[in-house]
Amino acid sequence: MGANVNDAVRQLIYAGTIKNAVFLPPPPMKNRGGGVNFDTNTSLKNKDYKMECIQTLIEQKKCLALMGPTASGKSQLSMDLARVLPIEIISVDSALIYQGMNIGTAKPSLQEQQQVVHHLIDTHDPLESYSASEFVEDVHTLVKNIFARGKLPVLVGGTMMYYNALQQGMNDLPSADDTVREKLQAIWQENPEQLHQRLEEIDPESALRIHPNDPQRLIRALEVYEISGKTLTKLRAEPKLELTAFKLIKIGLIPEDRAKLHKQITKRFDAMLEIGFLSEVKTLFERGDLTPDTTSMRSVGYRQAWLFLNGEYDYDMFVYKGLVATRQLAKRQLTWLRKESDLIQIDPYKTSPKSRLERVLEVLNGAKS
Repeated sequence: MGANVNDAVRQLIYAGTIKNAVFLPPPPMKNRGGGVNFDTNTSLKNKDYKMECIQTLIEQKKCLALMGPTASGKSQLSMDLARVLPIEIISVDSALIYQGMNIGTAKPSLQEQQQVVHHLIDTHDPLESYSASEFVEDVHTLVKNIFARGKLPVLVGGTMMYYNALQQGMNDLPSADDTVREKLQAIWQENPEQLHQRLEEIDPESALRIHPNDPQRLIRALEVYEISGKTLTKLRAEPKLELTAFKLIKIGLIPEDRAKLHKQITKRFDAMLEIGFLSEVKTLFERGDLTPDTTSMRSVGYRQAWLFLNGEYDYDMFVYKGLVATRQLAKRQLTWLRKESDLIQIDPYKTSPKSRLERVLEVLNGAKS
């Protein structure tokens, strides 16, 4: 696509001709994947899957976790499950927490959020940070409250770092401090090398692990030291706080055919562009307080769109880079999932929506015994 087309696309965005979906509720995602047709599967809809089953799972402190790479159908499966069981959904997605980031995150639509309660969605401004330790703390509170309401907590998402923190435990690291972080970010903008040199002085082991051009991890390591007086290396050597409050029944949507997953990723990315993804990023771009290095803007797709709007990519390069980044994310997620113990796998491309739902119900029924 030539420069004239790139200019034309930018002009349409800035003229507002392309729909700006940021000011609208999250739109329904095309190509999310078809769910169960309950009109033709009345046995599923009406079948008594027993409050007794849910009550037993609650008594045993068991939650369901629907894992999988991006675009594998986790959200649709959770929505189908909500049609037959009393559940509440806890998002396990580091990008869904951000307000105004609806299209590029494939955020559940307003209609979907009205059909079943979703948690950890739209909780933060894109300028704010949210750590894995905060996620673990929030999930513990949410699970306790959902159990108390007589419902099954269902964790849905693909941020594997969050799952790992929840299961393997977290070191007791201090929460982010905006004042300290802003000071370090200002130094990074002026002299990035200074921060890495400082880390080499106070925590040589972390300095070896963290690349000088990785501001997110570099600033966090220095922030931890500024707040606690202890290095990241020292804190990580301390005992972890392991998961004991509840157990996870883990189901993973794992496609055997990577090409089919890549095809679905492309379909979804095209759908995002069609319903206004670039206009969504344009609104964030024009706020003036965000940068490509802000945590929220490092999300897959957003960073590439930012660079296009900034004139660093042409349109074809933006699309190419966005797809590559999404495929790389899926690859990392699958690598994590291969390490998951007790994971029950379902291939989303070898099963129907109905059979996937039936398999989940079968697993839940077996887990209560």
